[in-house]
Amino acid sequence: MANHVSALKRARQTVKRTAVNRSNKSQVRKSLRALREAITKGDHSAVSEQYGKTVSALDKSVQKGVLHKNTASRYKSRLHARVKALTTA
Repeated sequence: MANHVSALKRARQTVKRTAVNRSNKSQVRKSLRALREAITKGDHSAVSEQYGKTVSALDKSVQKGVLHKNTASRYKSRLHARVKALTTA
């Protein structure tokens, strides 16, 4: 357990930051899940709408430091390939 004032403050800050990061990460996962479900259903309008929201959520998570930029880029690339395959099929 922290005994110094600065260590106690750091512990409080860590709790707050962990909560924010967890919230941001769960928002990204929810968005990804919604897009994958829309792709599975094959609903073109829902897919195109959800794809924009998901890409935006991924970009915001990179800005906030929740995801690495290459990780978000990989997600976007794979999702775009699935969306494109759905629209061309």
